[in-house]
Amino acid sequence: MQKTTLPSKFSRPFWVANSVELLERLAYYAVFIVITIYLSNVWGFSDIEAGWISGAFSATLYLLPTFVGAYADKIGFRKAIIIAFSLLTIGYAGLGILPTLLESAGLVSYGMETTFNGLNTSALRWTIVPVMVLIVIGGSFIKSVISGTVARETSSETRARGYAIFYMMVNIGAFIGKTVVDPLRKSLGDQGLVYLNFFSAAMTGLALISVFFLYKSVKTEGEGKSFRELGSGLLKVISNVKLLVLILIISGFWMIQSQMYATMPKYVIRMIGQHASPGWYANVNPLVVFLLVNLVTTIMKKYTALRSMTIGMLIIPLSALIMSMGTQIGKEEVLGLHPVAFMMIVGIAFQAVAECFISPRYLEYFSLQSPKGEEGLYLGFSHLHSFMSYLLAFGLGGYLLDKYCPDPKLFDSAETYQVATAHAHYIWYVFVGIGLISALALLIYGYLTKENKFSETSTQA
Repeated sequence: MQKTTLPSKFSRPFWVANSVELLERLAYYAVFIVITIYLSNVWGFSDIEAGWISGAFSATLYLLPTFVGAYADKIGFRKAIIIAFSLLTIGYAGLGILPTLLESAGLVSYGMETTFNGLNTSALRWTIVPVMVLIVIGGSFIKSVISGTVARETSSETRARGYAIFYMMVNIGAFIGKTVVDPLRKSLGDQGLVYLNFFSAAMTGLALISVFFLYKSVKTEGEGKSFRELGSGLLKVISNVKLLVLILIISGFWMIQSQMYATMPKYVIRMIGQHASPGWYANVNPLVVFLLVNLVTTIMKKYTALRSMTIGMLIIPLSALIMSMGTQIGKEEVLGLHPVAFMMIVGIAFQAVAECFISPRYLEYFSLQSPKGEEGLYLGFSHLHSFMSYLLAFGLGGYLLDKYCPDPKLFDSAETYQVATAHAHYIWYVFVGIGLISALALLIYGYLTKENKFSETSTQA
């Protein structure tokens, strides 16, 4: 009798690619959840500077993969993945080694709290940027190559299950990565933020070794487009007013969603104390998405993609409003949690619910607005909203933190700091406004394009 098991349905390259994707996501989210804290506490950047640096870092990660993917097709996926994990390992190790060298030079002392001896005013701070560029380039290869491997190593019958496994690996890696951060930071303080990068380097180093010895695919034929075609496609997308407006509107959602990384970590630590656990709070998002996305998609499958997205856009400003209430409901614990922590968790859960309505249907709707026969080319730039929203969200978050929830180290006493942070919740009011404007804009967009008058079945998933 023939025995069929799950692994036999997929090739070795498929399983190797998915396994190293888990390691890469683990490494990335371990660093990314505290990237603004790392830049400020370890390197001495202001909230505003840290916001723009991390914003450019994360935004570029969403712009480059389409172009890097074309190069990966030319050199082969195996070589591209080896290059990617080499760059990532060097980059993450550099995030840990450089601060160590600066400490040995006497410019800074790390411990539970960092003591700056000139680094925070020195041009040497900017030496971290080239190291971060290595991570951006390496990460861009991964985003394009791993998903491409899943496509090449699956058939039409196994592709849906293959991508389900891929997204499961992504979420498992992201979840584990965020759980590593808080224990290390609480036990070692700012020094833990330095050591965290060595952990990420070890994970990508393990992935590099795995790829080198185990990843051998016979499916190396190029399927990508030329750089000229991609450049032409980008110009077509940004000159398509209907698509460009949609991208700008959806960027409003992601500007709020990305505050999990841009503002929330610093906000909760400054408002609650060093015992706050931003990594655990952020993990509420993937947990809720995992539990609800299939249910929401099933409920909304008989409605248009635009209607589903509109419901999500109406939920997202409510999530920011809930986050603002943490400092307004008193000082008593709620279910054993600090009120700021409790309301932050509830707000992040609402963000996740909104994501369930928006993310699964956005690509579908985007493809329907693309010219016939050019859907693939246009979908390559569907994440332009992430490029714009991450850049603006982190930059804006830096200004808002600086104004309403500044670094406590800048103040002489707890009393003066309490006065300075009396209106810290105003930060979230700004994002309530962005969410409301985005929701209203999507309603107007639907009316003007008359998409809400189309047959329900024309946009079913």
